[in-house]
Amino acid sequence: MATRIDGKKVAADIKADLAERVERLKAQGVVPGLGTLLVGEDPGSVKYVAGKHADCQEIGINSVKKELPATATFEDIAAAVKDLNEDPACNGFIVQLPLPKGIDQNAIIDLIDPAKDADGMHPYNLGELVLHVRGDISTPLPCTPRGVIELLKAYDIDLNGKEVCVLGRGITIGRTIGLMLTRNAVNATVTLCHTGTKDVADHMRRADVIVAAMGSAGFVTPDKIKEGAVLVDVGVSRVFDEEAGRYRIKGDVDKACYDKASAYTPNPGGVGPMTRAMLLANVVEMAERHAMNK
Repeated sequence: MATRIDGKKVAADIKADLAERVERLKAQGVVPGLGTLLVGEDPGSVKYVAGKHADCQEIGINSVKKELPATATFEDIAAAVKDLNEDPACNGFIVQLPLPKGIDQNAIIDLIDPAKDADGMHPYNLGELVLHVRGDISTPLPCTPRGVIELLKAYDIDLNGKEVCVLGRGITIGRTIGLMLTRNAVNATVTLCHTGTKDVADHMRRADVIVAAMGSAGFVTPDKIKEGAVLVDVGVSRVFDEEAGRYRIKGDVDKACYDKASAYTPNPGGVGPMTRAMLLANVVEMAERHAMNK
């Protein structure tokens, strides 16, 4: 029987530990703060940012919220980023994506102080990740890949020497998780598949672990996986449920795969809660580094 990897439970345990660390920081006179910059009123983004501030309240982190209208110019957004860079109440922050059409998102991300990059996606921090194949990393790590690795570790799933097939080359996880999985501390072998990959199913069938992050509902089917594979479902699609008469979130992994797998992450309830927990972890770690340097 396949093990259901419960991201909600693991994330709750991590947040409980973070809450204790926050209390210790406060005793030292350091109050961790997470900032968010929201531009426009995209419903998904509004909900996501609200969730971040609810998480902050749960573990005792200060919230710094900035909002701009969808009509904001590049200069307006750049000024808000500068304010967050300089705000001592904010240890780390995120710029919620997507930004309005016509705004160069990468140029905005470049303006974030790497030491305050709560998402771990600034080019400097990604470069540090590339360089540090061995040993500890003192710069923020990308939240979703870090969440996947911590989730599997919580269930004692050893990735050392395992063949991992990653589906999708998006920056959130596809292009970054390989950097983390191939570090000496994890020691996995990674194959990154994308739209240009020939015979993706062949790569999938050879994999011990599949990380599906395509946003293609039900793409991973039982005939494409080997017996006992570990399935990590990161993809998110909105699919209309005819019976219920409404849209539902559906992952990249067909549920029919569960009987053939040794372990799987549900979607929702798997990787999503871990991504949020890792964002909090990055901010608490930033505050801890600040406390050490006081």
